[in-house]
Amino acid sequence: MIFGSDNMAPVHPAAMAALAQANTGYTTSYGTEDAMKQVTAQIRDLFEAPEAAVYLVATGTAANALALAVYTQPYQSVFCHELAHVNMDECGAPEFFTNGAKLVELTGADGKITPDTLRAKAAGFRNPDIHRVQFGSLSIANVTETGSVYTPAEITALTAAARDCGMASYLDGARLANAIVAAGCTPAEMTWKAGIDVVSFGGTKNGLMGVEAVILFDPQKAWEFELRRKRAGHLFSKHRFLAAQMQAYLRDDLWRQLASRANAAGAELEQALASVDGFAPLYRRDANLMFAKWPRAGHERAQAAGAYYYDEPEAHGKNGAPDDLLTARLVCNWNTTSEEIAQFAALVRG
Repeated sequence: MIFGSDNMAPVHPAAMAALAQANTGYTTSYGTEDAMKQVTAQIRDLFEAPEAAVYLVATGTAANALALAVYTQPYQSVFCHELAHVNMDECGAPEFFTNGAKLVELTGADGKITPDTLRAKAAGFRNPDIHRVQFGSLSIANVTETGSVYTPAEITALTAAARDCGMASYLDGARLANAIVAAGCTPAEMTWKAGIDVVSFGGTKNGLMGVEAVILFDPQKAWEFELRRKRAGHLFSKHRFLAAQMQAYLRDDLWRQLASRANAAGAELEQALASVDGFAPLYRRDANLMFAKWPRAGHERAQAAGAYYYDEPEAHGKNGAPDDLLTARLVCNWNTTSEEIAQFAALVRG
């Protein structure tokens, strides 16, 4: 009953097999291997972007920070939702990699930014005075930090508003596969066709050991990204082990299969908990992640039986009424089973 995060799940056997296969013989390094050439071709084909520059890094933090740095100068800004991972969970990496760009927080229901909110906030930055931070880029995440999903139409409206301000648009795609499956669209429809300039295509949260692809739809930005990746210490020498994972991920649309499983488990979990007295979702759940509240007694039963998820640790172990509503974040993954969900829901229900 592990619902802590999808990056806690085991590596998919296909990825492990690919790593083992990559560990035979010799090959060139630093991304010059044949496997990376194949990955680049596969991703270009998947995203319908034959000129796109494709690079691999091992972490989502590196993908986010390096992508934003390519499009944001130190004297510029990154507009993002106040709950965005780049704002709350990167230990200042975007600011560090951009050499000091200012993160501008925006609010919005279900973790989403609207064009009106973006324009209203941007209006306060239109003064070209040298004392003001300048427009830089827009960063959105799909799936969002609260579990909702932007549709391609919503992204198109947002990137248009950003473009009106002279801003590029970055899509944090740590769970991009889940978002694409949930929206029922193609990778191209969710990215460059919707006005996205650069996107990360995450694998770590969806069955891989550790690899994220950064896709720049403007190949003119490629050399700068390469230099920044090297300078930041994120150019792997034994790069073939990143490429091998991504090859497995792309083969036979494994990325889509795993995301579909995780999303289906998320829907099943929400449905199973819906009959719990006091259960209340906090945000819209569109994919495999959700936030909800239910009574303290249900938390205590589930956790005593070994269930693991992110909650309000300061609220547990203290005196409180059994019917106090406590918040939890629940994330399903490709390996989540119906048996786990049923057992967990029964414990919560009591």
